[in-house]
Amino acid sequence: MKTRKMMAKRVKITKNGKILKRKGGQDHFNTRESGKVTRNKRRDFTMGETFAKALKQQA
Repeated sequence: MKTRKMMAKRVKITKNGKILKRKGGQDHFNTRESGKVTRNKRRDFTMGETFAKALKQQA
């Protein structure tokens, strides 16, 4: 099967098999949001196990 390029560009798989994804909505309109929201958007977050399992089967 071919790799789904849309997800390959948005997702990183770590050595331990965890799937990391960056939060969306970082390009513009950030001044209206609180500093807490802006800081949280800077870091990657781990996807849930069920979604990760489905992604790994497709990849």
